[in-house]
Amino acid sequence: MPALSIHERKRLRQIGHALNPVVMIGSQGLTENVIEETNRALNDHELIKVKIAGEDRDARAAVIDSIVEATGAESVQKIGKIVLLYKKAAKQNQNLSNLVRFAHLSNK
Repeated sequence: MPALSIHERKRLRQIGHALNPVVMIGSQGLTENVIEETNRALNDHELIKVKIAGEDRDARAAVIDSIVEATGAESVQKIGKIVLLYKKAAKQNQNLSNLVRFAHLSNK
């Protein structure tokens, strides 16, 4: 997957600002179920927020790297315990895609 341009990242961050985390990674860490749920959310919504529990910054960074690798998504933005992930859906769902729902934000 080609890297996102600065303009695309900015647009995705604008949309991401309005989102709430849909996947929470707790003390269990990155399990098979968490990866499945993240993939499902990415397929449905294309752009999602993931919240990672824990105080260790390096451990959170490792979890982010692992989830990006496991899902094939791209990390758009990391702020504290929240990461914004983007993965283009093979077939965009007009009703669920955050890119469609919040398209008006990028037209400002």
